[in-house]
Amino acid sequence: MPARLLVTGAAGRVGRLLRPRLAGPGRVLRLFDVAEQAPANPGEPVEVVRADLFDPAALSAACAGADAVLHLAAIPGEDTWAELLRVNVEGTQRLLEAARTAGVPRVLLASSIHAAGWYQRAGTSPDPAGVPAPVGPDGVPSSVPPRPDTYYGWSKAAVESLGSLYADRFGMTVFALRLGACFPEPPGVSGLENWISPDDCARLVDACLRAETTGFRVLWGISRNSRRWWSLAEGREIGYEPEDDAESYADRVRPLDGEVGTAGLLGAQFCGYPLGERH
Repeated sequence: MPARLLVTGAAGRVGRLLRPRLAGPGRVLRLFDVAEQAPANPGEPVEVVRADLFDPAALSAACAGADAVLHLAAIPGEDTWAELLRVNVEGTQRLLEAARTAGVPRVLLASSIHAAGWYQRAGTSPDPAGVPAPVGPDGVPSSVPPRPDTYYGWSKAAVESLGSLYADRFGMTVFALRLGACFPEPPGVSGLENWISPDDCARLVDACLRAETTGFRVLWGISRNSRRWWSLAEGREIGYEPEDDAESYADRVRPLDGEVGTAGLLGAQFCGYPLGERH
């Protein structure tokens, strides 16, 4: 019987990018979202489920029979405290509890580099003074503690801690993936550093699904960019081998609003966003 992967937030940007890259022989995608999705194409191994993450019966049914969950459902940027707490944090707790109750052994949580956005690049001097600049043999280790850059980043740090709790308390395997900018092309100058191509994002998910690792682990979701300053060593330990480099797009990338003033900070322009204002 094919493995069944439940994907929440499947109608979102990352979910739509991953759909054709994750479905295939030996795997059925159960695509869950409150928004409308494209129906299954002829022969496409997907199950489309339109339901709300806050509908307990629908979420329970979606988790039933799943071998793993990729949890993408979230507000994907800065927003009000109340909405981020409700959707990103409470929504993740509901997903983890439904997965635990259904006996799903493995959950991949979409975290974000913005859960640790307030670190600086070694050798730079951004304001405010005193921002740490951790570095390891291959760059900033994925094990660095959270230092969120926004309420959004805090919500993702909270998601990571929930994953740790469920892994430790219930013996689940939980990966928290601190994803960079997952777009077809790098957005802005900071994207030359923190981009993860859709193909590499699928490779990361595949590696997490196949890894023999158990327990809780945090990984950076970054491509093998020439300008990256995030470590890929921890991902390679579980079989993640990124192939794409944002440098191939360098000649056509232009700065985004706010990037220049926050250069040298891991969270880039997010470090300048007003807290609690939708962006």
